Amino acid sequence: MAILDQLGAEQYVSVTTYRRNGRAVSTPLWVASDGGALVVWTVEGSGKVKRIRNNPRVKIAPCDVRGRVLGESHPGTAEVLPAAHTERVRRLIVKKYGMAARVLVLSSRLRRGRAGTVAVRITLD
Repeated sequence: MAILDQLGAEQYVSVTTYRRNGRAVSTPLWVASDGGALVVWTVEGSGKVKRIRNNPRVKIAPCDVRGRVLGESHPGTAEVLPAAHTERVRRLIVKKYGMAARVLVLSSRLRRGRAGTVAVRITLD
């Protein structure tokens, strides 16, 4: 559980997803702890969401804002959550990241509407 807590406390994490051809694609994201898992919030039609729906295997590691990995990577499984969970995950992100997250959530809602984003739950192996 210590690794999960450490990753949940990071400012950014690199989430690596996999294309159909097996090529790894890493993305820096904000993250929050949610019980025994980590959660991220992202655009519904993003490449990472498409890749997770195709292959739920991921790697997660602490990183900087540019995605430069700063520590050990950990394998896990990602799941795009049903729409009913997205608002709760938004609140977790806002609670952790404060005003910057409030601004991002509001601008996203104005651009995409409430259904334009999804929550992703990541459990570590």
